[in-house]
Amino acid sequence: MASQPTLWSGSASARTGTGASDRPKGVGAPLGNDPASVRQRVESLEKIMERMIVIPGLRQGVGLDVILDLVPFAGSTAAAALGAYVAWEARNLKMSKWDMTRMAGNVGIDWLLGLIPFFGAIPDFFFRSNSRNLRIIKKHLDRHHPASATVESTTAPNPSS
Repeated sequence: MASQPTLWSGSASARTGTGASDRPKGVGAPLGNDPASVRQRVESLEKIMERMIVIPGLRQGVGLDVILDLVPFAGSTAAAALGAYVAWEARNLKMSKWDMTRMAGNVGIDWLLGLIPFFGAIPDFFFRSNSRNLRIIKKHLDRHHPASATVESTTAPNPSS
């Protein structure tokens, strides 16, 4: 059996994409099908699609979804295809049909709103389908695969300064 191509070399877990902590910094999302790898891929895609750039002064994130919606029809369709990938990842996690339906609805609404030429980008500031779908996936992973959970923290200001 031929081995799969890898993006990095190192330990066996890094070569198979099963150990995110074994992967060198700067290398793309993990390739494994385990819940932790899926979580990382979905979180990365959500950040690119919804919060890639922060608008100064507004503190409002703008992602590829808004930028693509500036291109009539083709841009909205491309953004919907990327959103469908997130739903496909959810299917691989064996999520419930109800959750899959909700995710498909989020992507569909985002696609329909994005079809409005030029003005379709405006609703993307308020209806972030990829962020909604990420929340659905995280809820499922936290309930059914608690080992894949990550701890998010913010740095507290130093009181002594």
